[in-house]
Amino acid sequence: MRFKDVFSIIGPSMVGPSSSHTAGAVRIGRAARRIFGAFPERVEIVFYGSFAETYLGHGTDLAVVGGLMDFATDDIRIRDSIELAEKAGMALTFKTGQNVAYHPNTVMLKLKDQEGREDVIVGASIGGGNVEILGVNGFDVKFTMNYPALIVFHKDTRGMVAHITRILDSGGVNIGYMDLDRKGRGGEAVTVLETDEAVPQNLIEHIRGLDNVHRVVFADITSEEVSE
Repeated sequence: MRFKDVFSIIGPSMVGPSSSHTAGAVRIGRAARRIFGAFPERVEIVFYGSFAETYLGHGTDLAVVGGLMDFATDDIRIRDSIELAEKAGMALTFKTGQNVAYHPNTVMLKLKDQEGREDVIVGASIGGGNVEILGVNGFDVKFTMNYPALIVFHKDTRGMVAHITRILDSGGVNIGYMDLDRKGRGGEAVTVLETDEAVPQNLIEHIRGLDNVHRVVFADITSEEVSE
């Protein structure tokens, strides 16, 4: 990763001892909360690698839950996030796992609501508070949450990506990065686009109305990185 400034090295304003194990973990939790789009009633948190070895000492568990509560990286409530989450009705389960394919600082979050709707988000903290989302609901995609992210779940059909990009272009939205994955030819697929600005709701609804689009998520944590 190319560091752009000193904050890429020392990390953001934060609560906790480590930009990787705390600030990055907060951002992964916030990303998962925004992708899920609601307060999760049940969350299973699985730590891998160095996260699994040191999460208690570094407060990574508190950080991830703070992110799930939508706290910013410098919010002092992170210190009490587990207690606050449980009081708010969030049932939490912590586990550790092994998977050599993941980055050493990786966590998998399984979020559910009362109706059983579930999202599974895999994220890694890669240093200086920076993160990469490595998977969404079994799809292998990679994006940073440094920019607003539009996530489109759809059937793998000819012209789908072109339809999505044309709609964004029609609204003056610039695409900075794109990744996609599919289960197989003609099967279920996901397209992730990081944009330079927020995507207006009317464009989201236009994309949602396309044939063979199942779900559209707009996730943005960039405008609220520091608590007020």
